[in-house]
Amino acid sequence: MSDEFPNRTVDANGNAQSYRDLLVWQKGIALAKTICKLAVAFPSEEKFGLISQMRRAAVSIPSNITEGQARHTTGEFILFISHAEGSLAELDTQLILAAELDFLTAAQAKPCAESISGLRRMLNGLRRVVSGQKPPTRHLSHITHH
Repeated sequence: MSDEFPNRTVDANGNAQSYRDLLVWQKGIALAKTICKLAVAFPSEEKFGLISQMRRAAVSIPSNITEGQARHTTGEFILFISHAEGSLAELDTQLILAAELDFLTAAQAKPCAESISGLRRMLNGLRRVVSGQKPPTRHLSHITHH
């Protein structure tokens, strides 16, 4: 794990004890940081429009993971995973629009789109683990950073 998130608490089975241990949360933070940095170059008239929407959606992804993990029931955690997925879908749409409006280059948009795709898969995997379903063919290592 990165030194940026030093408070690791993973039990003997490799299960996350904190949202900071979840790789999906770490990747969500990284995407939010990227979006905030990219949005600085958008036209200033978008400050309260697309910039605000993108930042809110991007920050909402790891925030919902945090809130869900802090809840004490499986159902609530799954609900917040769904909220994170919704924010991810919003951000995906906003990125497409920003690229079509030429606020982003293809080179800037591509890594963000790849991160969104990866986060979508990770959130789906997290939902399976939280609900007690076994991941299809992988071990939990793709969800919890060891």
